[in-house]
Amino acid sequence: MIGERIPIYQWGQPVTASVDLFNDGSFPGKEEGVLLVKTGCRGEVVQVGSHEESHTPVYLVEFGEGLVVGCLEEELISV
Repeated sequence: MIGERIPIYQWGQPVTASVDLFNDGSFPGKEEGVLLVKTGCRGEVVQVGSHEESHTPVYLVEFGEGLVVGCLEEELISV
């Protein structure tokens, strides 16, 4: 079994989207493939979790009023 990676971002930390973030089908109320967040948009980490199968950190980032998107480390840059 592969050990769980330690998250590099923490709750409350400001971050920026390093890529355009599209709905992969997991964002409710929006069509799959729709742009959710543009590259360079600033947000704040509001929760840190882990993908159960791959043991990689998953971050819930609030990019605006009510726009909370699940992100992987490679999709974010520390501000």
